[in-house]
Amino acid sequence: MLPFGEVRRGMKEILNRLINQEKISKQEAKDVLVNISNGNYNNSQIASFLTVYMMRSISVDELDGFREALLDLCLHIDLSDFNTIDLCGTGGDGKDTFNISTLSSFVTAGAGVKVAKHGNYGVSSSCGSSNVLEFLGLKFTNDESVLKETIDKAGICVLHAPLFHPAMKNVAPIRRELGVKTFFNMLGPMVNPSFPQNQMVGVFSLELARLYGYLYQNTDKNYAILHDIAGYDEISLTGKAKVISNKEDRIFNPSDLNIKTLSQQEIKGGLTVKDSAKIFLDILHGNGTEAQNNVVCANAGLAIATVNNISHQEGFALAEKSLKDKKALNSLTKLIELSNK
Repeated sequence: MLPFGEVRRGMKEILNRLINQEKISKQEAKDVLVNISNGNYNNSQIASFLTVYMMRSISVDELDGFREALLDLCLHIDLSDFNTIDLCGTGGDGKDTFNISTLSSFVTAGAGVKVAKHGNYGVSSSCGSSNVLEFLGLKFTNDESVLKETIDKAGICVLHAPLFHPAMKNVAPIRRELGVKTFFNMLGPMVNPSFPQNQMVGVFSLELARLYGYLYQNTDKNYAILHDIAGYDEISLTGKAKVISNKEDRIFNPSDLNIKTLSQQEIKGGLTVKDSAKIFLDILHGNGTEAQNNVVCANAGLAIATVNNISHQEGFALAEKSLKDKKALNSLTKLIELSNK
């Protein structure tokens, strides 16, 4: 192990290289995150490192190194018996929609597809998935037996990131203080500690969608990566979306599902966690608007299609049924009940 002072000098060298638009290797990227987790850098160095990546592109090797570090350092959970999918967006799109991917997760679970939802508190948005679920009464846990019970009986379990990535405790307060997207937004969907066999990932840029595609094509994962052309990290139905999967690359149009194009205002979220939770429950109770229901089912439909190897149209129909028949609501109710036992 390098002496403490030498590690810090190493960070100074890396920062200088990054500022000069050089790239670092996969191993260097991995080492930086391990050193961050070990508390080897001061807050200013960590903040500078995060900030650099807001102003320059990240390479495939850098992203892969960060991903490997977090997966090596996380608390692993074995849910391989359930053929799960994670519906997770990177966040950082600045669109302030309601919690579309989280709602889509419950609709997907209600349709009989097992979901291992990786989530966190909002950093660059006012209300992340963990904020709204905690407000609704969910108790987070990293107890594998409890998580297996909830996924078995409710069709879903929630993996609250801080409980599985304790090594990142040195970064969390700095991310909160910065309050803007960092490369950790890029990493979130990639570091689900249960290593789900299936993944639907929404990303905030087309460049990042391509990077994800490069990394995922070298895995045995069944995946769909999507980027909405209007800048959303999910299907927004405000226009076209790019979908990259292990089966095909295509451009999605709302007309593919015989539904109309939406305005951005129709999918806006609440200003507070309480407002967001109300929208969340309204939709699950059958009181959502047509626009809200359609955007949730479009995303859930793609997840269902990804796991079941069916068309997006067939997945959309199953998602609509899950929502209409209150199966998605039952999944949420059962999950909260089991978490509070």
